[in-house]
Amino acid sequence: MTQTYGNYIDGEWSEATTGETFENRSPSNTDELIGRYQRSSEEDAVAAVEAAAAAADEWADMPAPERGRILERTSRLLADRKDELTETLSREEGKTLDEASGEVQRAVDIFQYYAAKARDLGGTVKSPSSPDQNLYTVKEPLGVAALITPWNYPIAIPAWKIAPALATGNTVVFKPASLTPEIARNLVECLNEAGLPDGVLNYVTGSGSEVGGVFTTHEDVDAVSFTGSAKVGDHVYQSATGDQKRVQLEMGSKNPAVVMPSADLDEAVDIVAAGAFGVTGQACTATSRALVHESVYDEFVDRIVDRAEEIEIGPGMENPDMGPHASRDELESTLEYVSLGSDEGATLLTGGERFSGDGLDDGHYVEPAVFADVEPEMRIAREEIFGPVLSVIPISSLDDAIEVANDVDFGLSASIVTDDLREANRFVEEAEVGVAKVNEKTTGLELHVPFGGVKGSSSETFREQGDAAIDFYTLPKTVYMSY
Repeated sequence: MTQTYGNYIDGEWSEATTGETFENRSPSNTDELIGRYQRSSEEDAVAAVEAAAAAADEWADMPAPERGRILERTSRLLADRKDELTETLSREEGKTLDEASGEVQRAVDIFQYYAAKARDLGGTVKSPSSPDQNLYTVKEPLGVAALITPWNYPIAIPAWKIAPALATGNTVVFKPASLTPEIARNLVECLNEAGLPDGVLNYVTGSGSEVGGVFTTHEDVDAVSFTGSAKVGDHVYQSATGDQKRVQLEMGSKNPAVVMPSADLDEAVDIVAAGAFGVTGQACTATSRALVHESVYDEFVDRIVDRAEEIEIGPGMENPDMGPHASRDELESTLEYVSLGSDEGATLLTGGERFSGDGLDDGHYVEPAVFADVEPEMRIAREEIFGPVLSVIPISSLDDAIEVANDVDFGLSASIVTDDLREANRFVEEAEVGVAKVNEKTTGLELHVPFGGVKGSSSETFREQGDAAIDFYTLPKTVYMSY
């Protein structure tokens, strides 16, 4: 019998006031029903905010090292359940077991990292201009943080929002994506088991318009952190800043990988293929454009096509090279972009069709696609596809590459493959992105350094991860103490 799961509000698992639920099915096989989850109302979201607000003072007053011990216990519990959580993530989102395992480990590491950071929370001491005076700052929590997370990294992204929010003394209301509520619920279970006080973390499932709407506008919410599409992110920003809430947005991109003549071509193909087709292209940092120098263009295209055609596709739980799209809507969107690319005049060299047969008819599978003869002004070269579709664009020089790389509305991650140090440094300096890489895929992030983009990829207000997350969730107070 399929289980129905509740919201977590003020330390209790409860049903939504609507009495309604929604189904969560595996993208690898839609006949597999993972569970039923609450279709929550505005009333449920308000109850979550009120619980978080009521718990805020006591949690903020708890010594930071004690908060850190709860996060450390959470990390250990996640590690103890790693195999189970890996399978849950794979079944629910579609990632291969290797990809899911890496993501779960990242959540383990994030909670461990911020558990340690909690001991170092403080401020700075400055030299006063007057005698007999101390001058220093302290960091104080904002209050209630509303966290709205996407489906593509359904435990890692919640972890890198929740852990620093809690470490710095904020309470949390948390809405996971409706495609992936189960792995998020498992994370909440671990926090509860670790000893998190009632009301400090509240988990509510349901629609973004109702639950997310309350979370971004309620007067008791002090900060909003959102990861998702640019369209929704813009709405979140406009809603949340009306009463001057602190807002952090991370949204889409159109990430380029530049391949120069000095590059090792085998290495370049490895880097671009991993960035374009890993996690089924469903990453905001995925490589969607390969900007390849015309002197190596034809050879690169031949090799990347061969690589795409070698990719084994199948259910994530069977640990193939590439799993399914997370939903039918995502699959159909990718197929529409493939059709659009052909209509625009680009040459589809391989892939781009729904993958079925061999028992895969009930999943959301697509063949990885490679387009050649792509012009920079084409929509497939400018709009985020969020699928395993690579547009290969010829460039004539580094200047040309930088111009094409920057000539989009987004700016999250970019990479250059080169053995020329001058080219590498110029690209890092001139690429209009928040993450610049040399001889690395555009995907993949360290957890202890800032993450975020520019232009349409971010609100350009605050970064996530590392010390940057501490800065987002705290407000400095300056103290003048004369004696």
